Amino acid sequence: MNFPFDHATMLEVVALTLLLGAGLACFANSHRPFDRMVFGIFSGGLLLRYALWRTSNTLPDATHGFASVWAYVFYAFEMISITYTLVAIVVMVRRRDNRPQADAGEARLRAAGNRVPAVDVFIATYNEDWQILEKTIVAAKAIDYPHVHVWVLDDTRRDWLRDQCEKLGVNYARRPDNSHAKAGNLNNGLKLSSARTNSPYILVLDADFAPQKNILYRVLGLFADPNVALVQTPQFYYNADPIQHNLGTTDSWVDEQRVFFDVFQPSRDAWDSAFCVGTSFVVSRKAITSAGGFPTDSVCEDIHTTYLLRRNGYITRWLNERLSVGLSAEGLIEYINQRGRWCLGTMQVALLRDGPLRGPGYTLMDRLHYFHGMLHWLGKPFLLMMLIAPVLYWYFGIAAFYTTPEQFLFYGLPALLASWFYGPWITERKTLPIFTEVTQLVAAYAVTMTIISACFRPFGRPFKVTAKGLDRSKIVVHWKLAGFFIALMLCLQAGAVNTVMHADMSAGTVFNLGWTLIALVLNLAAILACVDLPRLRGEERFPFQGVARWRLGAHEETTAFIDISLSGAALRRSPAMPSPGERLSVLIPDVGWVPSRVARHSKRRLCLQFELNETLRHRLIERLFGHAPHNIATTARPLRAFLSLARLSGLPVPPSR
Repeated sequence: MNFPFDHATMLEVVALTLLLGAGLACFANSHRPFDRMVFGIFSGGLLLRYALWRTSNTLPDATHGFASVWAYVFYAFEMISITYTLVAIVVMVRRRDNRPQADAGEARLRAAGNRVPAVDVFIATYNEDWQILEKTIVAAKAIDYPHVHVWVLDDTRRDWLRDQCEKLGVNYARRPDNSHAKAGNLNNGLKLSSARTNSPYILVLDADFAPQKNILYRVLGLFADPNVALVQTPQFYYNADPIQHNLGTTDSWVDEQRVFFDVFQPSRDAWDSAFCVGTSFVVSRKAITSAGGFPTDSVCEDIHTTYLLRRNGYITRWLNERLSVGLSAEGLIEYINQRGRWCLGTMQVALLRDGPLRGPGYTLMDRLHYFHGMLHWLGKPFLLMMLIAPVLYWYFGIAAFYTTPEQFLFYGLPALLASWFYGPWITERKTLPIFTEVTQLVAAYAVTMTIISACFRPFGRPFKVTAKGLDRSKIVVHWKLAGFFIALMLCLQAGAVNTVMHADMSAGTVFNLGWTLIALVLNLAAILACVDLPRLRGEERFPFQGVARWRLGAHEETTAFIDISLSGAALRRSPAMPSPGERLSVLIPDVGWVPSRVARHSKRRLCLQFELNETLRHRLIERLFGHAPHNIATTARPLRAFLSLARLSGLPVPPSR
């Protein structure tokens, strides 16, 4: 098909897109529904324009054998991704903020004194060590609320953990087998606690998630609405996920789930379609018991719980506050296996007879929202196909779609530019080109394999717990995954160079050269992400504001904290500095005087190593993990993130200051 417009028109469309996109990104307010609608129409309209052009002008004749099959399969998965994005734009026009209701509820509960409903805290554990569990149990005991009963649900049947629970004065429960994995463990807790504490509300925590002190006062007020059976809070982490860590962007790039937790769930909540994410939620005992307990038919009991309650006439509310902190997956394999499990669980719930796609009792909106969630996973193979497509072109002459560079610049580039402006704007700088794609890309392989295998055997697989607390002191190259990206990168380079050297600069070649350049950048970033870099031993450090006092004998100095962990702290340099190895005491707010040893000092800081007894350690856990400050980036810092990526890639960059 001939290009129907001249180059001047093409440039005008691209320039207008840049102008409008930049203007909306700078002056529109993502907290205003009208602005979200206008920017959404702008971005979604250009994407729909591209999809219509793609459908009507880029598909080959269906009789061209494998070339036609590939082009139509590629097109199908591309349309899945586009449909998901267009629906997401519509969903994000609305947004619900439940913090005012939480404020009113907290005031009401605090005014009631001790006349408030009791809460059972379920801590589900499988094989986590004491270093992880201790933080969660101690922080749970320290929750600021009159009637809290902590239950440790141990599915590994460890006597030493039973003894520790008795020592700390918390309830301990085990069962003879691990049937139905986490859901079975929670149901066992439901049964045992009903005979002893029987609290009307249950706070569920994973073993590695420490609650903040005010979590119950903030959450319970939302149950004033009789339709609410479960209130979910977001997951925040006190360690960098593998992508952040391996790309050196802990302080400049957000974890992959922030968009889902901070942007998408509040929007789904406005449609009454927010869902449980497995930890840091409170559920009504009456509601979950009347529904038959936590569902056991899927490896993801969390989203299934929400839809089981939805079928019984209840809704899940989302309270977008930082009310717990936990451990993210620490290694890349654990990270991608976790995503694979989430994908499988979503597919399983969809196939159930009482699930939101097939079962009775759901509204049309319930079914549409669940189907939209499935599209998130079904679109993942398209990311891999994007990398494979240029390879097929260079070596076999098979194109993913048939167009010219001019036509793509006219229809495709405006849609791409609009999405680059809209994404960081609607997510408040929680997306960033290349980094956003790589976080999805490294998990796309595992998700794709999960989708394929689920087509043949969706049920009957064992539940895999995400391993945490393992030794991370060495560099680990995940060759199976890295090899896939390395092979693609070599094939892309060789194919492109061979074609250029033979001076075959047709329109298709020019188009695929641009495509190859983007694919090479993504491949390189993905390869770097496949190398698990060592993590420093010891506890995670938190920034810590406040006056610091230390004393050595009769001498006392006043300075300020820089950061702190359970193992030590960094203080600003004082006029008089003790020598390394000397023992002193430091005053930590809400903890007391803590015996310490000087590890080292420099021109700017004094580094201390704590010498804690159990009482002081638990006070420090309460102080740090019950009021955990942010120690991981919450918004993207693009320049710093790209400089870090360039540095890891071996490119010359200016030294950081």
